[in-house]
Amino acid sequence: MTKTDLRTIPDFLDRNATVFAKAPAYREKEFGIWQEWTWSDAKAEIEEMALGLIALGIEIGEHVAVIGRNRPQLYMAMVSAQCAGAIPVPLYSDAVGEEIAYVLGHCSAKFVIAADQEQVDKVIEVRERIEGLRHVVYLDGRGLRKYDHSAMSSMAQLREAGRGADRAELDRRRAQQTGATTCVMLYTSGTTGKPKGVVLSHDNIVATSKASAEFDNLRQTDEVLAYLPMAWVGDFIFSIGQAMVTGFCVNCPESETTIMQDLREIGPTYYFAPPRVFETQLTNVMIRMEDASPLKKKMFDRAMAHAKTVGPRILDGKSVSAADRALYRLNELLVFGPLKNTLGLSRVRVGYTAGEAIGPELFDFYRSIGINLKQLYGQTEASVFITQQKDDEVRADTVGTPTPGVELRIADSGEVFYRSPGTFQEYYQNPESTASTKDPEGWVATGDAGFIEPDTGHLRIIDRAKDVGKMADGALFAPKFVENKLKFFPEIYEAVVFGNGRDRCVAFLNIDLTAVGNWAERNNIAYSSYQELAQHPRVLQIMRGHVASVNKSVAKDEMLAGCQIHRFLVLHKQLDADDDEMTRTQKVKRRTIEEKYSDLIAALYDGKDEVYTETEVTYEDGRKGKIRATLTLVDAEVVPVPTRTPERVVEAAE
Repeated sequence: MTKTDLRTIPDFLDRNATVFAKAPAYREKEFGIWQEWTWSDAKAEIEEMALGLIALGIEIGEHVAVIGRNRPQLYMAMVSAQCAGAIPVPLYSDAVGEEIAYVLGHCSAKFVIAADQEQVDKVIEVRERIEGLRHVVYLDGRGLRKYDHSAMSSMAQLREAGRGADRAELDRRRAQQTGATTCVMLYTSGTTGKPKGVVLSHDNIVATSKASAEFDNLRQTDEVLAYLPMAWVGDFIFSIGQAMVTGFCVNCPESETTIMQDLREIGPTYYFAPPRVFETQLTNVMIRMEDASPLKKKMFDRAMAHAKTVGPRILDGKSVSAADRALYRLNELLVFGPLKNTLGLSRVRVGYTAGEAIGPELFDFYRSIGINLKQLYGQTEASVFITQQKDDEVRADTVGTPTPGVELRIADSGEVFYRSPGTFQEYYQNPESTASTKDPEGWVATGDAGFIEPDTGHLRIIDRAKDVGKMADGALFAPKFVENKLKFFPEIYEAVVFGNGRDRCVAFLNIDLTAVGNWAERNNIAYSSYQELAQHPRVLQIMRGHVASVNKSVAKDEMLAGCQIHRFLVLHKQLDADDDEMTRTQKVKRRTIEEKYSDLIAALYDGKDEVYTETEVTYEDGRKGKIRATLTLVDAEVVPVPTRTPERVVEAAE
């Protein structure tokens, strides 16, 4: 097989095991020690799993569900399913029984590869409802000794069965595979309804991985940390697609609680995180600086003030005076270097964020201290990459230019459409949705509203098309624009803005318990629960100040000045995926929240000072209960803006 014959993920596995045989393919921290698999080791283990699956009776085209946290064996299990001619379907490790039942039933999964007892229990709970499910393979057998093993086996047993199997059938199945063969099926987050199964071919994954890797000059020597959900398309592209195409190493943390420590130890050179992760990291930095000595706090503040004006210019290769460059280097030595090391980002050469719009202030902070953080725009249906930012064209207000091979166009309605080699094949067993999303010419509707800057070619995303509306006076309503500004403040974890068709906007806020709890401790404020802290008068006053600051910023934008928040409340609970208020990728289910908390929205518009509410919640063990609370409704400071006629609204929009 020559390099020009590389069409599928298993093809690249063969190449890597030959060309990069002794180079690390995977690492995992276990019991405090980093374990390593070379590409040669990985190929041997993957082929044993594939032969074991064939011995268990897996057929070409059948679906194999994979569920668990990021672990090398689970990544290798997905590739082994591909080698055997099957289709891997990764699931979210924190999915509850009903969510797992839906996906397993929808894709008619025949096999499940589960990480541990927790995931096996979820499958057993719903197994009787899944027609055709034949076998469960588990990686960690702790707690499973007394389970019924008639249709269950360990990963070790699977590999053992593969060691003695005849390779002829595996070779036959491999020979039948082409670029058009299905590579993986990934489910959408289900923001507006039931998740849809997105069918992606090897051509989709390989072409997108190649183009994006070449765009950023990714190399075999790069390192990534695989900590995001395996069911998310981004993790599949980074940890399987790009990893196989370039041959770089995928590092898996020991657990969710050790991610930051493991990040510092690995020091990835290629790093992706959604805005929420960067927000959390910055919040932790600011909390620590509040506890620092006055001298250190003063040094930090001065260094950051200088970095905001100089750092991005140095990063972009623009001219900077010798004095500014010297001062920046001194601050790098004393402040930024230790800070980046603490964050685990010292070696990052290429960093990306996507999934939600990132606040300009947050974005500028990381670039100011020398981290090459950029934005990309993507979707599951595009095999992630639609647009990316070039190193010398990085801005907070755009998502970059089209990834090589991608075409963009903006419909008359303002919706963004794209066409690319990564475009999905279909929604599984859903021809109606497929036809409504992808036209016969291959153009895909993103569901997002935006526009292309004529002078730069950069794409700017306004909001989800269905969320963009108009105020009662005809002014543009774009809630995400305001929500992202609110979430820049460390004390605000989540925000949801309402106002479509209304004469003014109102908002729900969630406090960040870590940030606000730390503030309460420093100010000797006692509290017994999240609910009590969220309703504390001084906390509400802090939130009022943040909302006022955001209103001042929003008022400067002529098109969106009408989106200022007039009233708000701080919710008595965090929005949670288990309560169907967020997706598993932490996106707000706006319509669900509007229905669930309709009484609170009505109270904000009715001018009440407080409102009593009862909310059903789901506990970690699956039990349901109710939270009762009386919430304070707060009036916000609003910046007066000139009354806008419909004609002026149209002119501004144009």
